[in-house]
Amino acid sequence: MRAIVWQGPSAMTVEEQPDPGDPGEGELILQPEAVGICGSEVEGYLGHMGNRTPPLVMGHEFAGRVVAAGPGAAGLEGARVAVNPLRGCGHCALCRSGFGNICPDRKLIGVHTPGAFADYVKVPAADALPLPDGVSARVGALMEPLANGVHAVRLAGIEVERAVVLGAGTIGLVTLQAALLSGIPHVAVLEPQDERRERASRLGAHAAYGSPDDARAEDWPDLVLDAVGAQATRAFGLEILRPGGTMVCIGLAADDTTLGFHGVVRSQHRIQGSYAYTMADYEQAHEWLVSGAASLGDDLGPVRPLEDGPEQFARLAEGPPPPEFKVFLAGEGREA
Repeated sequence: MRAIVWQGPSAMTVEEQPDPGDPGEGELILQPEAVGICGSEVEGYLGHMGNRTPPLVMGHEFAGRVVAAGPGAAGLEGARVAVNPLRGCGHCALCRSGFGNICPDRKLIGVHTPGAFADYVKVPAADALPLPDGVSARVGALMEPLANGVHAVRLAGIEVERAVVLGAGTIGLVTLQAALLSGIPHVAVLEPQDERRERASRLGAHAAYGSPDDARAEDWPDLVLDAVGAQATRAFGLEILRPGGTMVCIGLAADDTTLGFHGVVRSQHRIQGSYAYTMADYEQAHEWLVSGAASLGDDLGPVRPLEDGPEQFARLAEGPPPPEFKVFLAGEGREA
């Protein structure tokens, strides 16, 4: 089969790879129809993510058609499904408590096992959710990023009246959607880029600020959702957060950050990390997208062939951000 193979920093090829083989107990073989390029994969492409080791077939935001099912998954052949790519060990205390996303032995398709930027990919049947007729594979591929937003909002753990999302890239926009659908009365976005800010407004943001000064002029939020993860956004999030409020950190732009903690202590601020999602979060994202409650825009763009992968990764790595919300790739079974 053909696959996009990351060979190391800024090096990517399309080449023949072994087929995933027959599905085992509780496994499926999928032909991906749409696979989104995640921002973390662009960072991985550049060599900035230590959890990825070349040579590697990436691709963890995907949906496709089942072409083979192993024992325990019979009857799913031909079904169209979206797949939660993250799975814990299932046995440790964290997994038993429903937090398989932070299991020390968690596995992510496209990082620890071959991903979906290929003609075929092997997945656990238990992690596949059906796509009804009329729901596109591109929408199915968006369930994974939306689940990140669902998880982050749920971790806030407080009654929220005003929230601000920092950044309106993919993760910022899905977090905005999750915050709105969770019933927060006022959700604003801070985003300097005009096109992204306009998209946030179209998707329902109650306010869209273009600069920190604009955001400072408003009432302090109870909740800040940092979808960037830079020194500047983390510091600014704490600056505008009301006493007793929570900042949930999702973005991973920077590792080291210096923050003034006298203010954190005296204002009783809560800083909460948010990593990925649980199966319950993924199921919520699936429900919202299938029902149409969540919409990430109608201009999702076409699904490009695998051969375009190296060029698209290079384009995304060089910047500026593309006008389309998400870049999708897939093999011959791709969605038209």
